[in-house]
This record gives sequence, structure tokens and C-alpha cells, in this order.
Amino acid sequence: MQHHTVATRSEPFHVSLVAIPEAVVSTLSGIFDVMNAFAMMPLSEIVCLQAPPFHVEIVGLKPGLLELASRIPVMVQRSVDELSETDIIIVPSILLGPEGWQKDLHPELVDWLRTMHSRGALLCSACSGIFLLAETGLFDGEEATVHFGYAGAFARAFPEVSIRPERVLVVSGKSEELITSGASMTWHDLVLYLIARHAGATSAQSVARSFALQWHQDGLAPYIVFEGRKEHGDQAIQTAQDWVAKHFSVANPVEEMIRRTGLAERTFKRRFTNATGFSPIAYVQRLRVEDAKRRLERTEDTVDEISWRAGYEEPAFFRRLFKRVTGLSPGSYRRRFKIPDYARPGSQAERPGKP
Repeated sequence: MQHHTVATRSEPFHVSLVAIPEAVVSTLSGIFDVMNAFAMMPLSEIVCLQAPPFHVEIVGLKPGLLELASRIPVMVQRSVDELSETDIIIVPSILLGPEGWQKDLHPELVDWLRTMHSRGALLCSACSGIFLLAETGLFDGEEATVHFGYAGAFARAFPEVSIRPERVLVVSGKSEELITSGASMTWHDLVLYLIARHAGATSAQSVARSFALQWHQDGLAPYIVFEGRKEHGDQAIQTAQDWVAKHFSVANPVEEMIRRTGLAERTFKRRFTNATGFSPIAYVQRLRVEDAKRRLERTEDTVDEISWRAGYEEPAFFRRLFKRVTGLSPGSYRRRFKIPDYARPGSQAERPGKP
């Protein structure tokens, strides 16, 4: 990612925040408030600028109240037909139903997005908003990110886009004009990036402090729950997966899977990798790390004990493996994901000095 020089201009950057019926209200409203912070709030810590750097509007197919996915209405301030140009377009998170994303629901918006891009607008998505942006075809051959829970559905719908669900923020395009953020609250990273790019790093840091926003600098790997691919149609490999899901901690689990399938070793390893996307030993390691993650979150067991329960006699090897898979050490993972003492039921009543 390149460093951008903050442009000085008399007019604020126009931000079009796109509202569609599938949009999630929390992401839309959060982005709106944070990007409007310079104009809306007397934040003493925000660096003094001559004028607010952004003018944010909620736009859609027509002005007026629009009910979003959570059945809460928002006010669409302007129709896209009224906008001949804009600087930044942001599509917030959208909610996919059981049938997945339905293409061609908003052809007028897709055409408008293409037109605005041709006139120099940045195209940005928060989380699953990339589904709408991808219909433009502008992301074909480019990298993007999306909520890891939607990664499979996105890959099937838009195979020409290189999807990286473990990434927090992906900036693509010849002019770095295609910007996507990953799972859920990484809209924080998207907004802070846009503020840093257009108003300077000091402004972004000030906004982050004022709203207590956090950059997800460790990536999204710690948040992803491993679920091995099973919709592959290879019954022998499916049988091995079902067995190892309950017996991953035994000694030599790969050898036992091979024995249970009755396949030759080379044949088993080839078919297992083709079916799941992981070698057998890598698959076992992911299952073991996933079990360790739950124990770190929910128990007080030591890391050495968790290592042993997962199937590793060498805690040092387990620590290295855990860090490689999740991006965090076991101790750091526990600090991040374990419920803090102050949030436990009854914790306030038990604090010293409390009546």
C-alpha cells in the first residue's frame, strides 16, 4: 500500500454512502457518524482544519425513507440520479439471505457506480458490500476482501475476483481506487484509512482516540473459525474427516485416517488435498489449533496443558504453530478473546467498595 500525500482543496470530499434494502443499519450509521465527526462534534482532540474534510450523504435510487435489512428505516438524502460526480462511494455491509446474493437487483446503481468510477470516484465496500460493487466488473482480476463467513458464496458468485477474507483492508486498482474492508467491524479500518488518505494521519489518529476505534493490525485470521470443506463428494475422504474431527488429538492421526479408508498412502493424501484444500497433516493442525482456541477462551488451563490436550507433547512447537495459524501467540489470543472479569455476571457487585 502506497503512502498518499494529503491534498489541499477548498471544497470537502463528497462521500456517497449507498443505502439499499439489503444494507445493515449499524455499519451505515457508524460510517456516517465517524466520517461526519469533523462537522458534527466538538472534538477537542481532532486536529484543527480550516473546514470539515468530508461532506457525507446517504444516497440511493430515490430520496425518502428506506427500510433496511433489519427493518429500520433510514432517510435517503439524495437520489443517485442527482449526482453527476462524487469523490468517494461506500457500500456498507449487506445481509445475505439463505439463497445468497441475487445479482441484477440494482442495475441502475451498478451503472451509476461504473459511471462514477470512470469520473474518478473511489469505490469502497465495508464487509459484504463488495457483492454489489463486484457486479460492476471493475474488481475482476483484482484482489478484494469480504467477511470470511461470506467468502465461499462470494467466490462462487464472482470467481474472477481474488478474494482474501483473512485481510482487514485491501486497496486495489491502478490508482488505488478500489478499497474493500473485511469482516464486520473492520469498517473502522476503512474509515480511518480514508481519513488518513484525505485529511492526514494526525486526523485519523485523533478520530480513532475520540471514538475508541481500533485498527485490526493483527489481521482477521484470529477470528476465523476453521470448518473443513466437506461438500466435495469424495465419500472416503468424508469418512476420514468425520473420524478425525473427534480424534485429532490421538497420536499419528494421519496414519489412522489412511488405515480407515483402505486407500494407498499416496492416493489418500492426493485425494484428501484435492477435496479439502489442505494436506492431511495441515488439516489436523487446523483442528488442533481450533480446539486450543476454544480452551484459551473458556478455561484457565495453562498453555502447556492445552498443548498436550490438543495432541502436542512439545509446547514450544505448539506455540509456533498457533502463532503461524492465528497470527497471535496463545497468550495474546487469550487476552483478546477471553471474557474480561468486568464483563462477567456479578462482577460489579463483587468489586471492592461496592455495596
